[in-house]
Amino acid sequence: MSAHRELTAVSADGTALHVEVHGPDSAPAVVLAHGWTCSTAFWAAQIRDLAADHRVIAYDQRGHGRTPPSPVCSTDALADDLEAVLAATLAPGERAVIAGHSMGGMTVLAAAGRDRFREHTAAVLLCSTGASRLVAESTVVPLRPGRLRTWLTRHILGSRAPLGPVTPVAKRILKYATMGAGSAPHLVDSCARIVHACPRRVRYAWSHVLSMLDLEHGVRELRVPTAVIVGSGDRLTPPVHARRIAAALPDCLGVTELPGLGHMTPVEAPELVSGRIRALVTTYTQAKEGA
Repeated sequence: MSAHRELTAVSADGTALHVEVHGPDSAPAVVLAHGWTCSTAFWAAQIRDLAADHRVIAYDQRGHGRTPPSPVCSTDALADDLEAVLAATLAPGERAVIAGHSMGGMTVLAAAGRDRFREHTAAVLLCSTGASRLVAESTVVPLRPGRLRTWLTRHILGSRAPLGPVTPVAKRILKYATMGAGSAPHLVDSCARIVHACPRRVRYAWSHVLSMLDLEHGVRELRVPTAVIVGSGDRLTPPVHARRIAAALPDCLGVTELPGLGHMTPVEAPELVSGRIRALVTTYTQAKEGA
């Protein structure tokens, strides 16, 4: 999918972020923040659906896709990066709907208290994400909750091992860990190619950040209208995270729990995710502009 245009946003520490802008320049803006081991390619369905009548801004997180790695990996860096993208793509005072998946949702939570984020955010969609206790709550390892499961999960998700080529076995593993049992083979293949393209060192560095994550304060500071989506079969960020976030959000629009779906909700339920973004734009940006 060719971008309408590409640009570079420079973060606070000098990291050069790859940014794509799809759709008409005068259309309402949507900003998409992808998750751990992914890239702008993860949002292909949303870009395709929304770019006809929205200005869709997607960027590669540091070390992912076409953004080079940085020695700095932290939630503050994620927040800096999102602020840099907003500054580079939106006019002063212009407000967008921001959708974050997994680590992209954590990026939103990390930035929630920042002035530039508040200036530019009309509403948020959080997809398949969490604010804390990611390793302890994960059900990737099919054991009862406890110290053994947590230890095994930390070592699996934080492995330094290369993922290797996208083989049938690799796709079965990825499907089990990240997608619902009914996921179509072409979607599993697409997600596997995106995830396997992430450099091993980048995957490992960010796994450490995620294992130590505590963004509960960011949930309380996210004061814009926020919708939450999660798959009932999500093993990486199970529904307990979505419910905990929703209970703490100042302005929660509700939790949508998708039966049988896994962690990759924008890929597994593309029409629903795109539709929810579209509804947020209509309600919280266009309605206010016309008032």
